[in-house]
Amino acid sequence: MQRVSPLIFLILFVLAGCGGNQQLNDDFITVDVTKSYPKKELILQDIFDVEYVPLETNDEFITSGIIEAIGKDIIVSINTGMGGDIFIFDRNGKGLRKINRKGQGPEEYVDASYFTIDEKNNELVITDSFGRSIIVYDLLGNFKRRLSNDRNIYGYFGQFDQDHFICRYLSGDFVNGKYGGLRNELFIMSKKDGSITNEIAIPFDEKIWPQVISPDGSRPSPSPRNLTLIPHKGNWIVTEISSDTIYNLLSDYSLTPLIVRTPTIESMDTKVFLYPSVITDSHYFMQTARREYDFATRTGWPRTDLVYDRRENAIFEYVVYNDDLSGKTPVLMSYENRRIAYPTQNDEIVFFHIYEAFDLIEANNEGKLKGRLKEIAANLEEEDNPVIMLVKHKK
Repeated sequence: MQRVSPLIFLILFVLAGCGGNQQLNDDFITVDVTKSYPKKELILQDIFDVEYVPLETNDEFITSGIIEAIGKDIIVSINTGMGGDIFIFDRNGKGLRKINRKGQGPEEYVDASYFTIDEKNNELVITDSFGRSIIVYDLLGNFKRRLSNDRNIYGYFGQFDQDHFICRYLSGDFVNGKYGGLRNELFIMSKKDGSITNEIAIPFDEKIWPQVISPDGSRPSPSPRNLTLIPHKGNWIVTEISSDTIYNLLSDYSLTPLIVRTPTIESMDTKVFLYPSVITDSHYFMQTARREYDFATRTGWPRTDLVYDRRENAIFEYVVYNDDLSGKTPVLMSYENRRIAYPTQNDEIVFFHIYEAFDLIEANNEGKLKGRLKEIAANLEEEDNPVIMLVKHKK
């Protein structure tokens, strides 16, 4: 990866935003989404530090372990379904309190969809997708304020700075076989009143939607469940699939190229999308998703997991294994759902993974566990709450 003169850098930057595939500097890589890369096996502990947190189980704290937020001192979990319970654990897994403000009143949520913690302000912030608003409580569950805005932003969001959230607009209307919606989907929102203070404009030529439309044109396929807004060391990695460039969004709202895909998305008849997932100083983990879907079997979106190893300056098709768990069980690194490799806004923690108690007990009985994970499994009951694996930046 060569250094270039300022003039050439400027030219290449413009080209990258329009689909160019040139490499710009030592932090910018190019990925050919049509290429077959060599395969490589990785060990999780060689790249990350790993911590296991068993969530306390008692009559008050029974959770399916959907982790919504992890702070420096607390872990926030909910159950599947729409019961409304929110469980607050400390970082060692001890249950602190259960909150439930489900309802239709002005201080309540109909559906708690996404969460973030503002520990500096002692706030738990929740998007209510049905109520089309964001509700702010203190960490004891006391209501503080409700934020509404004219963009109906209620999707994934997080802490941008002391005074603002970053939000992703999720709504896209499907009419007559086509999608319509906003060109810019990322916004900066005031924590005080919910007003939109900035839009993040990622450059692209034509809006491309990921869904496949059914043969009769009546319905779209599901979208691949990959995040397009990922926290990373105080900044945000932002993806717009209509663009050929994945950017790092800095605190001053500037965009710096991180990854450029080739061939250009517009040039492909069958689109192949590229999504980043886990980014560290040494490795960029990514996943391609091919826009194919079978409506009869309800299957599709064939995927390939890729990693760029900065130390070798090379891209591989990879699989990652947990060294504390034998039997060649891969650790999934893509953001499929909130139980697998989901990111946090904790600068220490890159992502987390959930192990069910009964799975760990079975693995331990088969002699497949070692270390701290084995110690924890030896004291579990099958109905216990899950164990959370916190995957942290290597020290």
